[in-house]
Amino acid sequence: MQIATTFRHMEPSDALKSYAEEKLDRVKKYIDDPIVAQVFMTVEKIRHTAEVTLTAKGITIKAAEETNDMYAAIDAVIDKIERQLRRYKERIKAHKPAEGAQRQVRKSVVEAESVDQQQEPVIIRTKTFSIKPMSVEEAVMQMDLLHKDFLVYTDSSTEHINVVYRRDDGNYGLIEPEKV
Repeated sequence: MQIATTFRHMEPSDALKSYAEEKLDRVKKYIDDPIVAQVFMTVEKIRHTAEVTLTAKGITIKAAEETNDMYAAIDAVIDKIERQLRRYKERIKAHKPAEGAQRQVRKSVVEAESVDQQQEPVIIRTKTFSIKPMSVEEAVMQMDLLHKDFLVYTDSSTEHINVVYRRDDGNYGLIEPEKV
């Protein structure tokens, strides 16, 4: 497991870093290697925040907790990550995703020097990310794990790029391409 620890507004502490690494070892039983973990520890006055982002084989999980003690914040965020991973593992037990290679979506950054002077909007930034073929249920689950309002994915049965999104009423919507 690769763990990157970042300290914000506080002095780096080897004790906190090793404590977080020790606690992150508990999540190895839920997901396969390779696992990349990013741990952010932030202190603002008396508020101690621990934020963890895990990435492994097509799944990304984020969680954050804040308390008055950094060790308690780390414990709480690891417990949150464990609950999410346990729920994810239970959901995929009966559901096997279709075999297939992941697709790459291109990323480019457009430099715009005079954005204010143009009349039409300009694309300032685009992202590249790997998308694996998945079902609608898997896409909704991944969107919930990431705490996002929408997710672009490749449908495992049709191989088309679809979008699943969270509606204002709490339900989900699905945008599918139409063959022309």
